[in-house]
Amino acid sequence: MMNERKHQPTTTPIFESRYDAGRQLAAKLVGYKNESSVVLAIPNGGVPVAVPVALELATYLDLVIARKLPIPLLPEGGFGAVADDGNAILNDEVLKKFPLTEHQINFQINKVRSDIRQRSLLYRGTRPLPGIAGKTAIIIDDGLASGYTMMAAVASVRRRDPQSVVVAVPVASATALGEVEKLGVRVVTVSTAHVSKFYVADYYRYWDVLTDEQGVKCFKDWQARRSQNPAGGELPARISPRASKMSH
Repeated sequence: MMNERKHQPTTTPIFESRYDAGRQLAAKLVGYKNESSVVLAIPNGGVPVAVPVALELATYLDLVIARKLPIPLLPEGGFGAVADDGNAILNDEVLKKFPLTEHQINFQINKVRSDIRQRSLLYRGTRPLPGIAGKTAIIIDDGLASGYTMMAAVASVRRRDPQSVVVAVPVASATALGEVEKLGVRVVTVSTAHVSKFYVADYYRYWDVLTDEQGVKCFKDWQARRSQNPAGGELPARISPRASKMSH
């Protein structure tokens, strides 16, 4: 069912879809159009946001794969994140509330690392990571809730020697934005939310949790369109929404 929620939203949606969010975000990033830059999407939800940004900036689109570490028996929550280079970042404040054993932590880290490897094969196959040394790396997701998935992505990207790193998301909680800014990167948002309980989904009129298959299709559609028409082109129709909420 569309727009089914487990809580009562306290805000009015400001984006129709992830593509619309990407269009609005692209307008905030036009200053990078003439720079040597690359757009790196966090799949799956960050891919359709990143497509209009890459088209607007006329630059290359690739991925940085990072995933949260789910809390056992509470998978909507996370106690950190892992990026595609295998490194993990832990949220000490969450671990104080949910004291996990070393075995539980390592089990989840290894499981997420395996998930990331599988997702990388789905999206990239055996193609190596693109070279970003000396470029401005613009990392995109569909929102920042805790910020830990993005923090893991930033750490991974920095190890690839870019000239600078920019984090760009349509919407962020003020708390997450502050945490990511501590990394010394510029954070660009369309909207920053100063609320006690933040849900990325509340800011989208049509929201769905993208499957790997949907994310891969979006990425491959962009690759095909980009090779046929480097100057740009119409975006694909919005993926039919399946209502849900999701934290990053």
